[in-house]
Amino acid sequence: MRRIQLFEFEDLHWFPAFLRNYMTDFLQYLSNKAKVYECVLDEIQEALKKSNNTNIVDLCSGGGGGLLSLGKELKKKNNELTITLTDYYPNISAFEHNTKDTNVFNYERESIDARNVPSHLKGFRTQFLSFHHFKPTDASAILQNAINSNQAIGIFEIQDRSLPSIIAMLLSPLSVLFTTPFIRPFNFGRILFTYLIPIVPIIILWDGLVSSLRTYSVEELNEIVSKLEKKDNFNWKIEKKKNKMGFVIYLIGIPK
Repeated sequence: MRRIQLFEFEDLHWFPAFLRNYMTDFLQYLSNKAKVYECVLDEIQEALKKSNNTNIVDLCSGGGGGLLSLGKELKKKNNELTITLTDYYPNISAFEHNTKDTNVFNYERESIDARNVPSHLKGFRTQFLSFHHFKPTDASAILQNAINSNQAIGIFEIQDRSLPSIIAMLLSPLSVLFTTPFIRPFNFGRILFTYLIPIVPIIILWDGLVSSLRTYSVEELNEIVSKLEKKDNFNWKIEKKKNKMGFVIYLIGIPK
């Protein structure tokens, strides 16, 4: 199946911020509770070591991203590690909740564009479940900006354009209904727009299906990298790795 560049509600400028936050809160809760990125923990640790980094700059973090559960494990192996959460539409309430009482996480209040990361944000750049949002030209711009800034980068996705992934997305409204009471910080509006006015399950269903249909394959990621300027200044690793829940498609680029 070829990649289809449809829209997701959370990408739209006019989409209400509170609904976007409910969606990103759900995604971070589910991905961290299920530990879907646990299988790439060693790859992330290796990237930190090879790029000589003690800081991770997480781009497109949403409500906290896939690093919330990984951060503690990474910290055990690197006591100096810090993780900075950022987003084009920063979910400040979630950032504040998820970074309190921790010596690992901090966050940026300002909007951060993954295609043009400010120079003061240095470290291993990561994107969890977000690279598929970008058109090929913008996806290239993200990787090119990392090359031009000489910053290591890691891209991680947990779906693809396969029938099992699409079926999983069709079932996503059930996951929303089951997990919503446990998502923190608690918000009455989240309850209202999940159960009484079920907007959140509906838009999660749409965005989930679109996510599958526009996720880049390993072959497509290799093609994007092949067209980058100064790509040979980096070592690239692009693979699909199985985990308990399915798989992770990942790309890691590290300056030579």
